[in-house]
Amino acid sequence: MYREAVGQFDRVAAVMGLDANVADRLRVPQKSTVVSFPFRHDTYNKVETIFGYRVQHLTTMGPTKGGIRYAPDVDLGEVTALAMLMTWKCSIVGVPFGGAKGGVRIDPMKLSRAELQRVTRRFTMEIINVIGPDTDIPAPDLGTNEQVMAWLMDTYSQHVGHAVPAVVTGKPPALGGSVARREATGRGLIFLVPQAANVVDLNPAEATVAIHGFGNVGLYAAIAADQAGLKVVAVSDISGGVYNPDGLDVAAAAKWVDENRVLAGYPDADAIEGEEVFSLDVDILIPAAVQGVIHKGNADDVKARLVIEGANNPTTLEADDMLRERGVFIVPDILANAGGVTVSYFEWVQDVQKYFWTENEVVARLREIMTRAFEDVHSIAIAENVDMRTAALIKGIRRVADAKLVRGVFP
Repeated sequence: MYREAVGQFDRVAAVMGLDANVADRLRVPQKSTVVSFPFRHDTYNKVETIFGYRVQHLTTMGPTKGGIRYAPDVDLGEVTALAMLMTWKCSIVGVPFGGAKGGVRIDPMKLSRAELQRVTRRFTMEIINVIGPDTDIPAPDLGTNEQVMAWLMDTYSQHVGHAVPAVVTGKPPALGGSVARREATGRGLIFLVPQAANVVDLNPAEATVAIHGFGNVGLYAAIAADQAGLKVVAVSDISGGVYNPDGLDVAAAAKWVDENRVLAGYPDADAIEGEEVFSLDVDILIPAAVQGVIHKGNADDVKARLVIEGANNPTTLEADDMLRERGVFIVPDILANAGGVTVSYFEWVQDVQKYFWTENEVVARLREIMTRAFEDVHSIAIAENVDMRTAALIKGIRRVADAKLVRGVFP
């Protein structure tokens, strides 16, 4: 994944004619922390060694910002790639953060609540010297949620001796979390549908949608799509997928997952394999699970006219070329899923100022920023005669490069 991210960057840097010194600096993260720590299960018959990571790609723009993921295959390369993508994402929507990312190599689905809490609190202590409201601000990601952020915030606060809500975002509103943060990434994706549909001459009112991934991003994208009048015909998660050509009852599917944790067994739709979502005859495909799911082996099976990337880096470079050659319009992840970091920025601002906004204010500002970012990126794509991913990276990298050059080199 890191090679993919650097390859993507190098390709765009060449198109931009980016200064070689700046390009060389941006290929690697500024700070990387790798930790290992002991973890005991509830049975206490084994103490396991767990590995964790926190990578800060860029500290030039202000504090770094990025999620923490819990997954059994997390490694330093993946976290570094995601931190780099986060830098471009923050730059594209104009929030004053550099990119960061964290991860713990563990399967959260196999942990009890008590075990999850122990992992979180110990990992927080391992990285406590590199995070903080003015230095590096974590958030939820794959395998983590509001509760994990609450434990992280509490652990940090206990250590410094007073409550520090601004140390994390994506936490419960009771602890200073922003209303509408949980839904922000999925909702932000759907805000871009009218503009993207207009590019491919698609009527949103008649559009069908398939979503790969039914976690935080996919779930709220499905809900927002349903509320916007789009027909969601298929969703999938780690257990498989469900399909109804007449449209799913999204609220019922969400309730089923809330009660059963996975989609498997949902009764009111046809069961399909999770990967079948990519080959369905739909207008809009939203990959909202993990990276690399659209690749050269299945890119030719994609029938959608519009791909809006909810996950980070869900399309490989080879697949990206294959889709574009067939005329598929792709709204890239660094633009499409930037709603999460945008509302995280809102949350951080509210925590720092001790002044909170209404949900309507949050949603309106999110819509404004996302739609403006799409317009900016699409204008660059037309002016430079490039695809949307390249245009988004040009916008993001250019702002970062300008900041680097203005700040200069110390000493």
